[in-house]
Amino acid sequence: MDVIALLELALFLLNVGLSFVIIFRERKSTAATWSWLFVVNVIPFLGFILYLLIGRGISHYRIFKDRKRFQIGFEKQLEHAQKAFSDGIFIQKMRKNHVIGQLINMLYVEEKSIISTNTGIKIFNDGREKFDALIEDINQAKHHVHMEYYIFRMDHLGQEIYEALLAARERGVEVKLLIDAWGSNKTKMKEFKELEDLGGHVAQFFPLILPLINPRTNYRLHRKIVVIDGVIGYTGGFNVGDEYASVTKKFGYWRDNHLRLTGDIVYSLQHRFILDWNSQHRFEITRGEPYFPDSITAGTAATQLVTSGPDEDKEQIKLAYMKMVSGAEREIVIQTPYYIPSDALHESIKLALLSGVQVKMLIPNKPDHPLVYWATYFHAAELVKYGAKVYTYENGFVHSKTLIVDGEYASVGSANLDYRSLQLCFEANVIIYDYDIAQKLRNDFMKDLKLSKALTLDRYDQRKRWIRFKEGLARLIAPML
Repeated sequence: MDVIALLELALFLLNVGLSFVIIFRERKSTAATWSWLFVVNVIPFLGFILYLLIGRGISHYRIFKDRKRFQIGFEKQLEHAQKAFSDGIFIQKMRKNHVIGQLINMLYVEEKSIISTNTGIKIFNDGREKFDALIEDINQAKHHVHMEYYIFRMDHLGQEIYEALLAARERGVEVKLLIDAWGSNKTKMKEFKELEDLGGHVAQFFPLILPLINPRTNYRLHRKIVVIDGVIGYTGGFNVGDEYASVTKKFGYWRDNHLRLTGDIVYSLQHRFILDWNSQHRFEITRGEPYFPDSITAGTAATQLVTSGPDEDKEQIKLAYMKMVSGAEREIVIQTPYYIPSDALHESIKLALLSGVQVKMLIPNKPDHPLVYWATYFHAAELVKYGAKVYTYENGFVHSKTLIVDGEYASVGSANLDYRSLQLCFEANVIIYDYDIAQKLRNDFMKDLKLSKALTLDRYDQRKRWIRFKEGLARLIAPML
């Protein structure tokens, strides 16, 4: 047997072995499994490399190792939450809407997501307004500023935030900044030298020491969380970069949803930040007392923070989305830049449509990731065939990740309705059980429709052949996008 034949045999055996790994060792969805089997066997050597880089599961990595540290701040959070049950808040909401009661219970039992009943909420859908408020809160910080973002660029907006952090540190405020190494790959750690020289701490999530051969490249920290003095929290869809403040030509106006939160829900955000920060093992937080002050009752909304990541057995945010969709009686409102759902979630929305529930969805009119966009376009158009009303946002780029059910309760956060957010990334959403807030979010959505165009079946059928080809390719590899 010559050398070429031996190489062919070795490659064949390697692919067979890898196929067995994909099928039996990795806990992937059926769609993802078939997609990777297709890639590995159609382009053998390259498929093997791609799988090593972006296909391997991460559940076997013990990211959050020390279970004792999991309890930091949890006791105080639980203590405050007992009031919600003693006051009958849980029972009241369950009687009013049994689906809400079931959702609250599911998130608490499965994730220990504690309901907070004194939440104050301010909604931002304009980036400039959100960052102006954030900078003002940083300028008023007295004890600490904890911040994590998927993207943190040192452009004009990034410099504004950075200057506020420097000023806070000069006042003696503790500053901890966690950025995702992939999302912020154009930002060099040396750019934070002045902050670190002042005693601030900056860390990268899953540092890309060798980016092209890093097996964790596909698993990213997509959360956007800020906690100031343990009493003010921010979370939602805005990253730190000029485009998020709508000052770039490429995307135009950036439409997003972000929350400024007060009340006990800030304990949940703080708890999540500490876990994420400690996972990178730089200047770990081991004492919780300074970061969980007595909360000031700031509002009346009931909320729960739900998080998920590829290290967990259950896809908690996907389960929350599915529970909300399946419990809808009249209307489901969705804003998402990417709609590449799992089969289960897609079928749940179809079932709602067949049951007479109105579904309204807003997606972008332009791609920021081409194949992702065409997969979104295909799946959204499929819902139109079932009676959904889908619109493309014509005033810029819509990036908000919002789900509103019956105009009564809603989810706002970082998680898109796609495979990447629901299976591969570390995400955070806030479930809001408040009629007034849900109505505010819905009214904002209706205003957006005035700047949007309906995606009709006629419009969809007029797409060009090249677009049809891109859709077909995107559908094939959708579970890997």
